[in-house]
Amino acid sequence: MEDLSSRSAQEVLDDHLNIAQNWGAEEDIERVVEEDMRRNVSEDIVVLINRGVFRGHEGVMQLAQMLGEELPEHNAFEYTFRAAEGKIAMLEWAYEDTTVRVRDGVDSYLIEDGKIVAQTIHYTLEQK
Repeated sequence: MEDLSSRSAQEVLDDHLNIAQNWGAEEDIERVVEEDMRRNVSEDIVVLINRGVFRGHEGVMQLAQMLGEELPEHNAFEYTFRAAEGKIAMLEWAYEDTTVRVRDGVDSYLIEDGKIVAQTIHYTLEQK
């Protein structure tokens, strides 16, 4: 098994984002999220979002399913800004399909030992 623990925050962020781009309609979202969790997400992760606090891989899967329902066409995300320094990383992103758009997506990450241990998520879902 590949040792991923010595990766930098930038390497973890890049891997996480590359895997996330595979969530399109032709891919099984659960399989994509499981691969991301195996490679990039701590089993003890804590995710803060305006809907509450989500913990562990189960919480990550719940959030992925919610996002999949809110962004129904599963188009690719547009990553408008990304940065990583030391143990932290930040991503700005957008999304658009025929029914909804997100213009202000922002995620922040705390990365330790090659895994995301904490994340914050903010976005505004706009109906078209």
